[in-house]
Amino acid sequence: MSDLISDGNTKVSWVPSIANLNAPTASELNAGSDWTARLTPDGLKTDPTTADVDTSSLASTFSTTAPGRRSYDVELTFKRGTLGTSDDQPYATLLYNTSGNIVVRRGLAYGTAYAAGQTVEVYPVAVSEPANVAPAANEVSKFTSTMKVVTDPATRATVA
Repeated sequence: MSDLISDGNTKVSWVPSIANLNAPTASELNAGSDWTARLTPDGLKTDPTTADVDTSSLASTFSTTAPGRRSYDVELTFKRGTLGTSDDQPYATLLYNTSGNIVVRRGLAYGTAYAAGQTVEVYPVAVSEPANVAPAANEVSKFTSTMKVVTDPATRATVA
């Protein structure tokens, strides 16, 4: 048995437009911006939440629940780059209310191009106001972008 290591094996891209979230094409994804190298090591957050639906009745002697509505908290923390260069593209792109898609691929080297048959997560988002992270000694400048998922994500999409 071997463990799946995430270091260097996760790819995160910004793709402005995807025709079919459940079957994005390799050309759509490869045309997007690969921002993996700009994210901090702990800078990818795509946390799901599922609400509880109370299924108990007046006759119940035990509280029962069923899964209810789902939601995702998407938050990315980036290193800032030299102003005016592609290294600062995430900061220049992720302005308030910008729409697009965050695409995450896990388990393959991040430098590997997207290809048919790969599994990816696609989060259609609108960007909240970016927040500069407070400066600290011996750290790079960073900012955090919180995003609102605006329609059902495709968390197990297959690249076409």
